[in-house]
Amino acid sequence: MADVRWWRGAVIYQIYPRSFLDTDGDGVGDLRGIIERLDYVAGLGVDAIWIAPFFESPMADFGYDIADYRAVDPLFGTLDDFDRLLAKAHALDLKVMIDQVLSHTSAEHAWFHESRQSRNNPKSDWYVWSNARDDGTAPNNWLSLFGGPAWQWEPRRQQYYLHNFLAQQPDLNFHNPDVRAAVLDEVRFWLDRGVDGVRLDAINFCFHDRLLRDNPPKPSDLRVGRGFSPDNPYAYQYHLFNNTQAENLAFLERLRALLDRYPGVAALGEISSEDSLATIAEYTQGRRLHMGYSFELLTDDFSAAYIRDTVSKLEAKMQDGWPCWAISNHDVERVLSRWGDGHASAPRANLLTAMLCSLRGTVCVYQGEELGLTEAEVPYEALQDPFGIAFWPQFKGRDGCRTPMPWNSDAHGGFTTGKPWLPVPREHLALAVSRQEADPASTLNGFRTFMHWRRAHPALRTGAIRFLDTPEPVLAFTRQAAEESMLVVFNFSDAPTELRLSAVHAARPVCGHGLHEGTFDGDRVRLPGYGAVFARLEVGDQNGPAA
Repeated sequence: MADVRWWRGAVIYQIYPRSFLDTDGDGVGDLRGIIERLDYVAGLGVDAIWIAPFFESPMADFGYDIADYRAVDPLFGTLDDFDRLLAKAHALDLKVMIDQVLSHTSAEHAWFHESRQSRNNPKSDWYVWSNARDDGTAPNNWLSLFGGPAWQWEPRRQQYYLHNFLAQQPDLNFHNPDVRAAVLDEVRFWLDRGVDGVRLDAINFCFHDRLLRDNPPKPSDLRVGRGFSPDNPYAYQYHLFNNTQAENLAFLERLRALLDRYPGVAALGEISSEDSLATIAEYTQGRRLHMGYSFELLTDDFSAAYIRDTVSKLEAKMQDGWPCWAISNHDVERVLSRWGDGHASAPRANLLTAMLCSLRGTVCVYQGEELGLTEAEVPYEALQDPFGIAFWPQFKGRDGCRTPMPWNSDAHGGFTTGKPWLPVPREHLALAVSRQEADPASTLNGFRTFMHWRRAHPALRTGAIRFLDTPEPVLAFTRQAAEESMLVVFNFSDAPTELRLSAVHAARPVCGHGLHEGTFDGDRVRLPGYGAVFARLEVGDQNGPAA
């Protein structure tokens, strides 16, 4: 019988199709490229893949502006290619999750083409339209995440439409029941095709405040964090009314009811709200989303205390929901540059992967993290991301984490025979898959070792978590499952350290994880730089060691 809860504790490998592998020489990755490398992905020891948008799109936001939810963009291939991808993944025992962007469409979508024509056509109320104020200005002070007002004037209707992201991404009006029904039909199309899950982009943005109330200003000292550059006016407001509305809960329950008709299918929601951890807890409670993740570990903040406090806060808020954690994705600077010195380091990279995959919850790993890739420096003339082009040079956008995968050390890293859509940095060629395959001490082989080792330890996949109060740079916690109880200790520094952990009950080190191993001697733990200790405790020891 299939495991309908496969997603609990799973490791999901995110594939950004544009940058994975190009098989037709046009410089852009495609579905056939994913098919060609699925054996590689399966060999990593991950449980599932999440494929970023490959749907028909004018690519204003590289696929997150969807013009047809049911069509594969010719840039990426065909529906037949997707079906072959799905079949091969399943043959390799990999689950397949796809992005679903429900809160907005492309301005090129047929729905929007009709809606913008007049105020009385059948789809006139499918998007968020509003009259101008008396002085002709926008209806309120809402801002786009990409900078500037979140309203765009449409002369045909002589009204403004809402776009929380680019102007080419108009927001759907989820207060209209016809819209909700239509969106669910689009999701059903892919469920019928056999996908194992959906990753729901910006899922808390579906509903807006009916009264279009102004967002309140945010004090200047609080305009930091949540991934916004300090020069982005989006950080100047509390975003209380343009997203995360109460009506969204009923929609999530209706979405879950649809998903429940397909045993084993899971929903992962991306959530960015004023209190993302509280929203995750709310959105995963009861029969809503299976999992939720936020940008809380995708920021520049990095310390043992920050990790401990962030995860503990969500644990305290969450009732019956399930978390998902990520330290990298296609929207943020690569973790070795964000949480390090920007230099490739196998010990540091593998420690961060092990830390992430030892937290309670499901895990998303972004392509290239298994190679220890750092953020690429993309010159202005090569930029593709409209976000980076608008905010250059203080914020360089998202291109630096989206450069092509280096499969070998050829000029373009074996990604394409043509000109790649983004340049392949020279420093990434030294980290190519072909080079790392032959090096037992490489980041890639360390990643594989840990992932396969983790599969044998139920405590790390589904166990409860309890943090210990340890000084920097040490993070320590226990994981407790019915079959296994484990103590986990990490040293986030490149310098050796030791500490005392008292009241350890019959702790026995567990080897084979591939990290720099610390030693456990009585009540003292000695850790080399970027070292770790995994030690088995007696199952009945609920409290674990006290610091």
